[in-house]
Parts: sequence; C-alpha cells; structure tokens
Amino acid sequence: MRILWEQSAWPLAAARQEMDLLHSMAFVTPLWSPCPTVVTVYDLSFLHYPDRFPFLQRLYLRTQTRRSCRQARRVVTISESGRQDVHHFFGVPGEKIDVVPPGVDKRFQPLPEGEVAAFRRRRQLPERFVLHVGTLQPRKDIPTLLEAMARLDRPDLPLVLVGGKGWMYDEIFARVEALELAQRVRFTGYVPDEELPLWYNAASLLVLPSVYEGFGLPLVQALACGTPVVAADASALPEAVGDAGLLFPPGEVEVLVNQMLVILDMPEQVATMRQRGLAHVEQFSWARSGQRMATVYRRALSS
Repeated sequence: MRILWEQSAWPLAAARQEMDLLHSMAFVTPLWSPCPTVVTVYDLSFLHYPDRFPFLQRLYLRTQTRRSCRQARRVVTISESGRQDVHHFFGVPGEKIDVVPPGVDKRFQPLPEGEVAAFRRRRQLPERFVLHVGTLQPRKDIPTLLEAMARLDRPDLPLVLVGGKGWMYDEIFARVEALELAQRVRFTGYVPDEELPLWYNAASLLVLPSVYEGFGLPLVQALACGTPVVAADASALPEAVGDAGLLFPPGEVEVLVNQMLVILDMPEQVATMRQRGLAHVEQFSWARSGQRMATVYRRALSS
C-alpha cells in the first residue's frame, strides 16, 4: 500500500496541485515527479544490518533510497553521522546533503517534584531506577544493558524498559531469565508520548546502548528533563549527547557499569551533567529545525 501511494497517488497529486517542490519525508521519492524533489533519510539501518529486515522491504529500501538520493535536488539527514553514511553508501556529494536535527517538544522539561512523586506512586516505581526508551529490536543492544544490570551490585535497583516489541526480541527475554533478572526488569510496553516526560523525570538515569541510531532522540529528551544519560559511542549518539552525558564503547559491559556508577554514586557529577544537558538541548528546537529546512528548500529551488 505504501509503495502504491509513493509511486502513483503522490506524484499525481503533486501534478494536480502544480507543486514547485516535492519533499519525501521518508527515504523514497516517486520514480516520476512533476517537480524537483527533496528526500529525508533518517538512517541506513537496512544497509548496516540487512539480515534484520524482511527481504522485500530491504530490497525496496536499498534500491529506491539510493535512486531517490541521487535524483533529488537536496538530501536531508538528521545527523552528521547520517550525512556521512549517505555519502559513503550512495556516493552522494557531501555538499548536496543537509543536516537538519529534530527538535525537542517543550513538554520535555524538569517537572515539579510533587508531580513526579505522584507518578512514581501511581506506577509503583521506586525512588531510583534505570530507564531505557526504545523499541525492542536487535540494534538497541539491550542484552548489553542487561549484562550491566546483572553485574551492578544493586539488587534494589530495577531496570525499566519503555517501548513496544519490534522484531527479533526473544533474545532479550531469554537473557533476562538467564541472568536471573526477572524481578529487577520491568517491561512497560508502548507508552503514550505525552507520558514520556514523567518517565524521564522519575528515572535516575537513561541508558541507550544502541549500536546504531540515526540520531538518538530519547537522549535529548532525557537531557531536556534534567535526567543524566549514558550512551554507546556509536553512529550519531555522541552528537545527541554532546558534552552533557557519558559514553562507553559499544558492547563493553564493564565500562558501561562504571559509567552508570558515576551517575549513581556521584551527586556532584550529576549536578554538572544536569546543567550541561539543559544547555545542550537548547540547540534542538523545532523552530531552528524549521529554519534549516526552509534553507534546504531555497537551495533546492535555486539549483
């Protein structure tokens, strides 16, 4: 259904409305377009981890994203890491690729202590817990986080995994059982976006051990709420963290444990990270993203 819409209904609608520019917000532009095109590429996970995508989806994304990037007047990525990926995999000149990071909604902010305490009681959450936000899927590398939790000498410190099931997630549940973490790991499933600020505010820290991300929005959302973060030093995650959080080499469990202990045991460090985080996220506003996108459109139309 998506393919039919992309390749038939969409270009016909653009022709009827006599558009000057067509912007594809997700990887693929129509094979035929009545006007110049711009395409946004969020990540190239289907090239980095092809075995984790259904064959036909992988084939369509690989061939049509390459074509779309080469034919478009401008290509938009959401991180410098993504920009380098598009240049490397598709041979698109770097000067044709614009980086437009996403913005962070204003609702992601430090909330009153009373409101956060009431949320903890309502959700039966302890005063301190580790948070992960993201779909359960292989590239999130949740098993590394589970290993770190098992090695932490904190039996009363739980891990809360916020996010729905994606694909190939059986290993996560198997690892929980193997590490005897069933009483310390909580799966919330999907959580409405409007509730996310409360989860970030209530957590002691957010950990994102992903081996690959197009940007890493949960990191910026957590920082905007004043919550310290630890992330893998991979793909675009260092861009999202800036100087406000802690990094660890992907898959290095012991280093992750040590970084988590810094946040758990060093309140002075946490206070500094909180200040840096709130300053860092000021650059990720939707107004700034809109201004950058307007510049992209002007460049496309003047080409």
